[in-house]
Amino acid sequence: MGNAKKISVLISGRGSNLEALLEAIDAGRIHGRVVRVLSQRADAAGLRHAEKRGILTTVVDVKAYPTRDAFDAALGDAVAADAPDLVVLAGFMRVLGAAIVQRFAGRMINIHPALLPSYPGLHTHQRALADGVKWHGCTVHFVTPEVDVGPFIGQSAVPVLPSDDEATLAARVLEAEHRLLEDAVRWFCADRLSVEGQMVTLRDALPAPVSCQQPQG
Repeated sequence: MGNAKKISVLISGRGSNLEALLEAIDAGRIHGRVVRVLSQRADAAGLRHAEKRGILTTVVDVKAYPTRDAFDAALGDAVAADAPDLVVLAGFMRVLGAAIVQRFAGRMINIHPALLPSYPGLHTHQRALADGVKWHGCTVHFVTPEVDVGPFIGQSAVPVLPSDDEATLAARVLEAEHRLLEDAVRWFCADRLSVEGQMVTLRDALPAPVSCQQPQG
């Protein structure tokens, strides 16, 4: 099957998606290994998930750089030091500029808590509830200089229940994020993804069953 792909993960907070990804790797479901976890915040709780496994961590403090370009350059150098095959933005709450995105083009992916192209940007759950949608979810996509519009690798939908508030909806979407990100990273590490323009193709995929159910209260 070849050597395990090297993965760098960027986080900003608690690192829930990182922890789920590490558990999937530990269980042998992904033929890859996380070589470093990076954050722009020294107090990002998710760094502990890496440290307890002996994975290298790096903080590139955004406040230490006078401009966004300077920060992006420093972050890009820190990521590139490990020559990763894949860079995963797992709750990384910074918009990256074109230079760093192009530096890792085709090998940088992001998990976004909405069914893109609906609700790009922030406060996705709040906006979905305000609009009264019946389905919400998450998207994994390749990162491009334009925010939240890169080629979609996969999406997962969850029902919006009449009793939902922002917290309960966010929790349901987060469970879907964990599963979807694992799938996307596994496919990448197995060299099953190909990209042509905005279209991502999953090689050797079985047809998915089609089903739809009415959200229940």
